[in-house]
Amino acid sequence: MREMFPPERITVIGAGLMGHGIAQVFAVHGHRVSVVDIDEDILSSAKERVRANLTTMANHGINLGFEIEEILGRINTTADMASACEDCDFVFEAVFENLELKQRTFADLDRLCQKRAILCSNTSVISITEIASEAEHRERILGTHFWNPPYLIPLVEVVRAEGTADWCTTATYDILARVGKHPVHVHKDVPGFVGNRLQHALWREAFAIIDEGICDPSTVDEVIRNGFGLRLPILGPVETADMIGLDLTLAIHDYILKHINADPSPSTTLQAKVAAGELGFKSGRGFRDWPEADIAESRERLLTYLINVFAERQRHSRGGESRQNSR
Repeated sequence: MREMFPPERITVIGAGLMGHGIAQVFAVHGHRVSVVDIDEDILSSAKERVRANLTTMANHGINLGFEIEEILGRINTTADMASACEDCDFVFEAVFENLELKQRTFADLDRLCQKRAILCSNTSVISITEIASEAEHRERILGTHFWNPPYLIPLVEVVRAEGTADWCTTATYDILARVGKHPVHVHKDVPGFVGNRLQHALWREAFAIIDEGICDPSTVDEVIRNGFGLRLPILGPVETADMIGLDLTLAIHDYILKHINADPSPSTTLQAKVAAGELGFKSGRGFRDWPEADIAESRERLLTYLINVFAERQRHSRGGESRQNSR
């Protein structure tokens, strides 16, 4: 029989792209959530964006566990950070990626929250140690890097800063696992943590291949989607290396690493496109042209894929629970 836990009170700072999705994760699993934002438009639309997400998931056959209105009833939106922090157990910060803003936010949170509250930053690349530097009780501050959209992608990187206490990382890992996420421990607070270091290493090489005229941008994506990308959900690079043999991996690296881009500066093509205002979906042109219909199709293709993966994980999880309970 599964052990029951009291539903901790959650506060989310920032109601934007990531914040409303993080709030949704906890509300779906029975937690009361306060969402804080100083932008009235973003704040007032947060619950409707959650409703749209939940409706889409339900329409694709995902079992939410509760009625949509019941889930939404657990979410409270407010511009008053002090009242939202008064009796919360966990805070998840999801404000704009600006170091000074995050430092001020955590100094305020450290002052406003009860001493046992754990304070988490959703930054994707900024040092957690630097973010916590203006706070007095830095032992309760750590990183929890969710991936977008946070209600569909399971991974959360739990990043330990220089002063983070053991009890803080353990409690955070535990609650994330209980709300259906896949938390992983990041033991060193380095820029980009694990996921973004890997992702942008791939992007750097992809853009370098374009810079050097080896192939066009569409071909880069075709090679990944139709080649090694197909096995990435099943085999990560470390397991793949063990599978093919570390002696072969070493021989390949002895030859190829000297030919792979290691430039610390961004791609020249990337820089030129940004300077020309060619920003991708935002402007309708980036590495390739993006008519509105293609933008909509790309977003829908990604959402459908992620929902299908989420549904399959849910079926697998429920199947495992059923087998365990029947023993």
